[in-house]
Amino acid sequence: MPHILIVDDDKTTCSFIEELLASPGRLFTSAHDPDDAIKRIHETPFDLLITDLNLNAARSGLDVLRTFATARPSSPVILISGFGTLETAIDAVRAGAFDFISKPFEIGAVKATVERALREGPMRPREAQSKLAADSGLLGRTAGMLEVYKLIARAADSDASALITGESGTGKELAAKAIHAHGRRAREPFVAVNCGAIIETLLESELFGHARGAFTGAISDTKGLFEQAGGGTIFLDEIGETSPGLQVKLLRVLEESEVRPVGATKPIKVHARVIAATNVDVEKQIAAGRFRQDLYYRLSVIVIAMPALRERRLDIPVLINHFIERSAARSGRRITFSSDALDALLRYRWPGNVRELENTIERLTLFSRAGLVDLGDLPPPIQDVPATREDTLFAGLPTLDEIEKRYLLHVLEAADGSRTRAAEILGVDRRTLYRMAERFGIALKE
Repeated sequence: MPHILIVDDDKTTCSFIEELLASPGRLFTSAHDPDDAIKRIHETPFDLLITDLNLNAARSGLDVLRTFATARPSSPVILISGFGTLETAIDAVRAGAFDFISKPFEIGAVKATVERALREGPMRPREAQSKLAADSGLLGRTAGMLEVYKLIARAADSDASALITGESGTGKELAAKAIHAHGRRAREPFVAVNCGAIIETLLESELFGHARGAFTGAISDTKGLFEQAGGGTIFLDEIGETSPGLQVKLLRVLEESEVRPVGATKPIKVHARVIAATNVDVEKQIAAGRFRQDLYYRLSVIVIAMPALRERRLDIPVLINHFIERSAARSGRRITFSSDALDALLRYRWPGNVRELENTIERLTLFSRAGLVDLGDLPPPIQDVPATREDTLFAGLPTLDEIEKRYLLHVLEAADGSRTRAAEILGVDRRTLYRMAERFGIALKE
């Protein structure tokens, strides 16, 4: 009979999760602040912890996680997060988090994650490792990006090969650098090569090196990128552009951990971890005979799919603000957008993804005279995108925070400002009511 502890500062969320997961034989306990949760953890042998990351208190869900992992090392922990970062994911995975649930909840995914956690048990935390304060450059709070953070966190503590997929401009190299920067190889080199930008005859020498006299101009032995990477990471971008012949040699590197420089008679042992990336559908390439299936299996021990920007439109304002700040730091010029211009930026499908958005913001920063960017100042492909019915509906819908604020104001008005009565109507204690009011900037009557 599994006993599940649910921790969230919002009682409604706890009740919702309990109703969602209700099943014969399951017991539930809720806690609404980290101190109460930690107290209950020491008192009761729970089989699963589900905790929000942000508990609006001095301690966070990570503190509750660490306490639970120490007290109940054989029980899994699931984190809830609506605004996770890569650094948070790294900390959570290393502390032993089994998985993440993103807000807003997807009911099927929540149920499946809990069933899997109860069936499989905890994800064992790795030994403590030094964590470099590296700016990954990856930004976003949507469910798709939270999944990316989670996979990067798990890949960072592994030596397995990884394959990063996604359209051009989605941040595949940033993801590879983040895996390297947060892993035990972080102090070793990170060496990147674009396999599609180097002609075939030179790429083999570039990757594996060459012996003196191997070809005209080879006046000395030269180390390839695999050797130069040492015990670090080699990033093979656009791996799908390589020829079948080179794919055979890359497969040998992965299987034997050795390379044979061009013109050499003996192989050389290499120790670098391989992370590859592609913007093509590899499975279609395999079916067409353009990519080796055995190489794909070797590379795809860990697969990270970078979402296109059009699939995470709610991240666009966050990215715009980030790029404005970065451009302002370089140029000393800061821009703002009119509501029409911002709507157009949100409607545009961004075929070049985050890279295109970054370049657009930088260009507007350089050429904007007044500092205010209006619709007519945007590049024609962006300003000419018509608003669809979906865009209109999307723009008119309030956020969950806006709905909650409106409801709180309505309840306070109905209760004639009485904090006790308002708390009773909302079904929360007065301390939670104070936190809600403070969060939305609402002044409560004395």
